[in-house]
Amino acid sequence: MPIIVTLDVMLARRKMKAKDLAAEVGITEQNLSLLRTGKVKGVRFSTLAKICRSLECSPGEILDYEPGAEPEE
Repeated sequence: MPIIVTLDVMLARRKMKAKDLAAEVGITEQNLSLLRTGKVKGVRFSTLAKICRSLECSPGEILDYEPGAEPEE
């Protein structure tokens, strides 16, 4: 997958637990875990905005693009 989720890095920088972020954003810990591991096919912009607001970051700080990586179908 050419899109890399670096949410764990931002959580570590902010010294925040995933459990706390999930509660603040209003999603389940399971769904946040799937997002953190890159096992989701998509994310709603509203959810992404809430994550960014909670972590005080921009989408580009938690999502990265790796050229040449094959997209999953």
